[in-house]
Amino acid sequence: MSDPALGLTMLGLIVIAIMMGFPTAFTLMGLGMFFGFLAFWYPGQHWYDNQIFDLMVQRTYGVMVNDTLLSVPLFVFMGYIMERAALVDRMFHSVQLAFRRLPASLAVTTLLVCAFWGIASGIVGAVVVLMGVIALRPMLNAGYDVRLASGAIAAGGTLGILIPPSVMLIVYAAVAGQSIVKLYAAAMLPGFFLTFLYLVYILGWAIINPKIAPKLPPDKYRIAAPEWLQRLERGRSRRVIGGLIAALFRPGLVSGAIIPDGRPVGYGMIVKDALAALVPVVLTVVTFSTAWWYVTIYNAPATTAVVAPATGAIVAPPASTQPETSQELGAPQDASTSPAEELGAAATTVETTEPTLPADAPPQEMGSLAEPTGASAMGKTPEHFYAWFWAFASLAAILLAIYYWRMDGEQLEILKELVVSVVPLGVLTVVVLAVILFGITTATESAAIGALGALYLAVMSKYPRRVWWWSLPGAIIGVALSWQRGDFVTLLVSGSLSAVFLGTVVPWVWGLRTSPELWENLKQSVFLTAKTTAMVCWLFVGSALFSSVFALHGGQGLIERWVLGMNLSPVGFLLISQLIIFLLGWPLEWTEIIVIFCPIFIPLLGHFQVDPILFGTMVAVNLQAAFLSPPVAMSAFYLKGVAPKHVTLNQIFAGMMPYMVIVCLCLVCMYVWPGMTLWLPEFLYGN
Repeated sequence: MSDPALGLTMLGLIVIAIMMGFPTAFTLMGLGMFFGFLAFWYPGQHWYDNQIFDLMVQRTYGVMVNDTLLSVPLFVFMGYIMERAALVDRMFHSVQLAFRRLPASLAVTTLLVCAFWGIASGIVGAVVVLMGVIALRPMLNAGYDVRLASGAIAAGGTLGILIPPSVMLIVYAAVAGQSIVKLYAAAMLPGFFLTFLYLVYILGWAIINPKIAPKLPPDKYRIAAPEWLQRLERGRSRRVIGGLIAALFRPGLVSGAIIPDGRPVGYGMIVKDALAALVPVVLTVVTFSTAWWYVTIYNAPATTAVVAPATGAIVAPPASTQPETSQELGAPQDASTSPAEELGAAATTVETTEPTLPADAPPQEMGSLAEPTGASAMGKTPEHFYAWFWAFASLAAILLAIYYWRMDGEQLEILKELVVSVVPLGVLTVVVLAVILFGITTATESAAIGALGALYLAVMSKYPRRVWWWSLPGAIIGVALSWQRGDFVTLLVSGSLSAVFLGTVVPWVWGLRTSPELWENLKQSVFLTAKTTAMVCWLFVGSALFSSVFALHGGQGLIERWVLGMNLSPVGFLLISQLIIFLLGWPLEWTEIIVIFCPIFIPLLGHFQVDPILFGTMVAVNLQAAFLSPPVAMSAFYLKGVAPKHVTLNQIFAGMMPYMVIVCLCLVCMYVWPGMTLWLPEFLYGN
């Protein structure tokens, strides 16, 4: 007993129930069970013979066997561990010192730290609350406009759900049956471009109206250089690099000097500061060397050049290039054995690329997060690569030369603070992303590396010396175990992983016995990770059941025929679908939008020749509005909970509204230049 009207009734009821505050996952399951019971009911049939119970078990099993969803709890655990380790306070101070001469330096620092911390943790609520505690009062005390201060925190905190590693992209990949690594690659440039637009807005507003962000007094952004470094400064500009190099060969230049704790300056202190000064050079050389190695050595021999899509081109990849393991959200096995069809896989006139499964096939995973299996499309070094590479390398060398030429003792102290507070977390984030994007590991394996690295950084913040001493034998053991069977890269990876593992496990075990704070942080992180993961998994189960029953009643087919009857162009379809998602972001959160409404549009992508990777990235950008648009605007409520009493909710809303306009501008740019989204995944993995 199916009727399209029942399907549309389901859709309306779920929106009403969510807006009334009912739990999304269990509401989805409840409506799916009720309307599914009606769909499978036959006169004279006993109630417990209804096939809805079989469908419920099948969809739940599909989620349980999807081992790639392990990346969700691992990435979430990584974020909670770093958030509980209280690493962001020192980071905020050091970044603020680095950008002290910019207009609205506190707001710029807040946005950058929010974005960086959001990338590392991916937990919007934790980032907004933490930055609200750390940055909001200093900005208000400095005379910053409430709208500028609150908007920078609320908007910056949402960037973590867009820029990889993002749980939102994992959920979309599971729903749409797309490769998570391709989505990560596609979201990189739009995510950083959106961050750039936010910074342009803050700087532009502060330059046009300096009253909203008064300059800080000198005592708020100056840091005193130690007396022994002041001895090494030379000339009117007090350049310190030359004196530091001279002190390496003539330690007597600082003889008799003492550090603030009263100890004399030893040669180890000179070497330590010299190594800290070399960090920018090392990071630059490693970055350019890695790019050179990947393009000219690793990638070029087996690939061919890819030309970025032309302006305005929105093209879906051919069906033959789609990973065979990617299935639509809980695609049905066969119409003859299971009349229930998954949302996004209903039998309509829309062409799909899904393979037909045999009748006796086992229950399918709900959106396998397939990794790209084909070879990259870069058969040779890209055109103009060498010119661009050497141009950027020369520019970086010039900037480094200017930076070191102007460096004084105070700037060296700021650099040391950045090295301690920013570089370790930055290296961990880059490693987690790089091993995914370069195809070294899967998303799940990378998430495990990130979780281990987060534990390493957390225990290092409390017991640095103990961590370093245990990391050394770990590195030796790792190299020894792989000595007989590996090349240099294998030895490096094995030694690094073993060092991090031993440097993490032993200090954690020791610290849990003696530090109640460390034990409490670990317990809370595990609890919050389990809570978040349970919410996501129950959402998948409820969505799978709801979408199957919705398609069974004909609701999916009715919507598809209605959209196809409008004779839209591909750009028109994208505009309509993104507008609907944007409007849904006002009353709903991103989880409901992705698991309920995105599957309605996914089957139509093939008809309109829209790349599902491009569509998913646009959805991720668009869903920034779900956290920035009233009346739900969760970022505003997170911030209000830690803001001073005189900061009203309306002021926070007013501060967030311009960022909604910027999100729309970013979407327009993605429409006009789809190559900004598709170039990197095509370069890394081909079509």
